[in-house]
Amino acid sequence: MKIKNLEIHIDEFKSKAAATDRYTSFDYCYNYFRNTSDLTKDIEKSCLVLGFYLASWGMLRGSSFLLQKSAKHFQKLIEFYSTLDKDIWLIDVDKYSIETNSKIIEIYKKTKENVIIENNTHLTLTTKILLGVFGFIPAFDQYFCKTFNEIFKNKCGFTVVNNNSLNCLKEFYDNNQMTIDKLANETFTTDFLTGEKTNITYPKAKIIDMFGFTNGLN
Repeated sequence: MKIKNLEIHIDEFKSKAAATDRYTSFDYCYNYFRNTSDLTKDIEKSCLVLGFYLASWGMLRGSSFLLQKSAKHFQKLIEFYSTLDKDIWLIDVDKYSIETNSKIIEIYKKTKENVIIENNTHLTLTTKILLGVFGFIPAFDQYFCKTFNEIFKNKCGFTVVNNNSLNCLKEFYDNNQMTIDKLANETFTTDFLTGEKTNITYPKAKIIDMFGFTNGLN
């Protein structure tokens, strides 16, 4: 499943990622959570950074229960994230293993418990949060799932975050490693204050997310 036009899709995504564009909300969210040592010191800011990132990606629109919530709804989630070891931010798709998969699945469950109300859908929202905060998994939205359902067909439906879906992502990475590594190493986040590029590279899982989203959108 080597993808020949992977770079074309990433270039298309990056062409819509100027400092004030919604795609760059990922950069500001990821930079903040990756670099902030105490997420509870200014918990209001932590909640607002996460909330605006989610708003940029349509998670507060239409029938979403978050439309009826304030940024304070994320407080318990931020408090949970503040207890995690900073090594969590070192996890990426190239490091997926039994151990790291277990950590990702556990963080997914805790994120769901702290954000989702009652029986509201959770897959897209929860993976979108994990992508923006940790960068260790793509967002399983309709466009991404459309792309990867086609790639893996009956092997994985990407309807749940489990060992099977994570192993399929690792398989996709392994088959496209050189291209994904190259794209990740040459794609840098944007700094909020200056609008200039930082020295922080995009996670490999984010590159996979960009491909899945753009391909599915088209």
